[in-house]
Formats: sequence, C-alpha cells, structure tokens
Amino acid sequence: MKPQKPPKEKNSTVKNVALLSGIAFEMGAIIYLAAQGGIWLDEKYQNEKRIYTAIATLIGVAISLWVVLRQIKNVKY
Repeated sequence: MKPQKPPKEKNSTVKNVALLSGIAFEMGAIIYLAAQGGIWLDEKYQNEKRIYTAIATLIGVAISLWVVLRQIKNVKY
C-alpha cells in the first residue's frame, strides 16, 4: 500500500499568496530607504557625483534579495 498524502489545506494557499504579495512591498521599502539614505549622505558631504546614492541603492538591492530568499523558504507548496 502506498502512504496517502494529506489533503492540501485551503488556508495554506491563502497564506502563501499573502506572503508572496508582501514580498514586493518589502523589497520596495528596503530599496527606497537605502536610496534615501544615500541621497542624505550625498547632501551631507556635498558629493556631486552621487556615489553614496549608488552604493546605498546597491546595498539595498542586495539586502532585499537576501530577505526574499529567506522568506521563500517558508512557502509551502
């Protein structure tokens, strides 16, 4: 006899959809805040080339990808 699979819960599907839709907002917020921090640093140190903005934005993208990868592990198929 084959072991039976437990029935898929309807609740877990809704939970996964909510989790995945929240990821986009988190990514946007992290990248936005990092870019604003870079803009603030450029204005504070009077940097005309906006190097702090570029570096902070790239760091924000890296952090948001790390957060997304950690959250994807929690999604149950």
